[in-house]
Amino acid sequence: MIDYEQQVMRLVGRPNYAPTTLKGLARLLEIEPEQYTHFRSVVKALLREGRLEISKSKRLTTPKSAKSEVVGTFRRAAKGHGFVRLKGSAADDAVFIPPHEGRDAASGDEVVIKVVKTARGPGRKSEGRIVQVLRRATAGVFVGVYFERGDAGWVRVDGTGFAEPVAVGDPGAKGAKPDDKVAIEMVRYPSPGVVGEAVITEVLGPRGEPGIDTLSVIRAFNLPEEFEEDALAEARELAATFREDETEGREDLRGLFTITIDPVDARDFDDAISLERDERGFWSLSVHIADVARFVTPGSALDREARKRATSVYLPDRVLPMLPEILSNGLASLQAGRPRVAVTVQMEFSPDGIRTATKFSRSLIKVDRRFTYEEALAVLRGDDEAVARLGPDLTARLNAMRTLANLLRERRRARGAIELNMPEVKVILGDAGEVAAARLVAGDESHELIEDFMLAANEAVAAHLREHNVGFLRRAHPDPDPAKLYEFADFARGLGLKVESPQSRFELRRLLAESKGRPEAEALHYAFLRSLKQALYTPEDEGHYALASDDYCHFTSPIRRYPDLQVHRQVIALLEDRKPRSDYEELTALGEHCTKNERRAEAAERELTRIKLLTHLAGQVGEVFTAVIVGVEDYGLFCRLIAWPVEGLLRVDALEDDYYYLEPETRTLIGRRAGRRYRLGDRLDVRVARVDIDRRTLDLVPSSTELDRSATDGSDSARTSPARARAHGSRPGGTRPASGPHSKAKKQRATKHPGSKRKPKRGRRK
Repeated sequence: MIDYEQQVMRLVGRPNYAPTTLKGLARLLEIEPEQYTHFRSVVKALLREGRLEISKSKRLTTPKSAKSEVVGTFRRAAKGHGFVRLKGSAADDAVFIPPHEGRDAASGDEVVIKVVKTARGPGRKSEGRIVQVLRRATAGVFVGVYFERGDAGWVRVDGTGFAEPVAVGDPGAKGAKPDDKVAIEMVRYPSPGVVGEAVITEVLGPRGEPGIDTLSVIRAFNLPEEFEEDALAEARELAATFREDETEGREDLRGLFTITIDPVDARDFDDAISLERDERGFWSLSVHIADVARFVTPGSALDREARKRATSVYLPDRVLPMLPEILSNGLASLQAGRPRVAVTVQMEFSPDGIRTATKFSRSLIKVDRRFTYEEALAVLRGDDEAVARLGPDLTARLNAMRTLANLLRERRRARGAIELNMPEVKVILGDAGEVAAARLVAGDESHELIEDFMLAANEAVAAHLREHNVGFLRRAHPDPDPAKLYEFADFARGLGLKVESPQSRFELRRLLAESKGRPEAEALHYAFLRSLKQALYTPEDEGHYALASDDYCHFTSPIRRYPDLQVHRQVIALLEDRKPRSDYEELTALGEHCTKNERRAEAAERELTRIKLLTHLAGQVGEVFTAVIVGVEDYGLFCRLIAWPVEGLLRVDALEDDYYYLEPETRTLIGRRAGRRYRLGDRLDVRVARVDIDRRTLDLVPSSTELDRSATDGSDSARTSPARARAHGSRPGGTRPASGPHSKAKKQRATKHPGSKRKPKRGRRK
């Protein structure tokens, strides 16, 4: 898909550009007639964002303020400075904001900045100042630790968003006691030279008590917990009146052998599959999806709640569902052995995997067998015991499913799809909510089988709606900025990999495949991920870059995602010969809402996972662990522990055996005297130096370093206050000061803007 946004902004930004109309702009850019609708929508979006202006004569130009002022999202670092990621740019392409130029902006706020210094040279960042806060990230609600100083109460806000504590008035407000976790509402945001003021809205409980960490994240991210009573009453009424064997207006598919494959701890089941093959070798794949629209009607109390939440949130120790459990774990869930209503997509594929026909129906199904991923994987790998336990018939069915899934996957690869199988952190909790174990989990063959069938169904639905000229929420993944791909190519070349054409999907896929098994493979995948734009929900026909798909939407998880439910309603309207509701502005607003809430849910899950792991490590300060280097900057090494997969920073100041400098081309720290190298993918032994749970930081030192026990003994090992850190000579953030003959030189080589490294993002959900 052509990046019209970039083309338009490049054209109107030229010194010799003469303002012209929309159609004139289309002529200048040689827009094909069939692409004009999409082109027009891109220009309208730029107008809405204020990046373009239109004159009374309908001519388009860049706003005068845009010459130096741009819009982006602000993130504040621990030391008070921050970064603004501009709209449409990659995560690591940000403008540096000095501490005194951040006004009262908080992390996540949408701001207008004036760029005062343009980046010059690789690795450098432009510098700017905030001129206006356009939109706050939250409704002014934050979570932190309460303490008292003199006659006043104060709150140290969690994370690094605020460098200084916030005043909350009289001591003991709302019954808060020192070291309690509290939720506050900001009255006056702190700014350089001005103390922030807030009021305590809720006392969550003593810091460190079981469950308080989860409650803190729920409040900090403003995640909805309890359902409104009218929605619950509506769900109970549905449960009282619903008949499981409802066949009116439905195709009865209970005779079709149907299975589910899900995690062992799954509670809601929104997809099931059936597969048959005829004498010609043609496949008939049926993907059955829970008919949530049967229970959640537009404008109802349940619909209001589901729309507001937009997605279920999966935290390490609980689920905040989009729908009440009466529906999500009961009536709508495709439980084995129970008749259930569904929307079924029946797809016929040729022997070589080409889709030749598609049929949609509201159906009644019954799941004959539930598999866990582990059970299915054991059979697919030919485990004798698992095969014997399952029997020849079910084993043959699973193997047939694998055959078709492999065909579909190869066809996607042939058209240029790029697969990023990024592992996720799985935390296993004990009875009291403590971390019992943690590991990285990557998708295996059983996951891929289900994923391939769900992708096929999503594409079939999107193509069906497009053929009927129905507006719907697409799952779009815009093409990456070519400049970012070239930067990624340079990064890969620095690792010794050959890259000729970084804009070729096939070249990129080959590159990622060739890195498999190499120490730096994970870092390469993260670097590629950072060069891509984020997927989003939109009615715009933008295509899906990673899947190389022109038509794609989310259809297969309506129990946990509102966009899927919206797509179901469009499909059902066509089945019932009704005209689907396709208001473009409404769909655009809904897409933005669902995208925002999805990203909020993912961020909350990552945040609580990190808190859980840091809490566990707080009791192991001084212990030595093996880690892998996942990021290299001139100020230090980002290392992920193997046993407890959480990232920490080993600052260059702690490498006291030599002078170290960064070789940018290979992302390697090199010792000037002995030539020792630290590069991506290397393993090394590190010692946990300090854990700051509230600020979410983990400081590491080489395993040979002996810690200053006076700064880490006792309960303060989990969080050293700024005052105590200064008393022991520690740097902000907890890193032990450099010592030895090379300390001064090392400090001089410290990065100009420490903290510019972004934590690599988890694999995006397709």
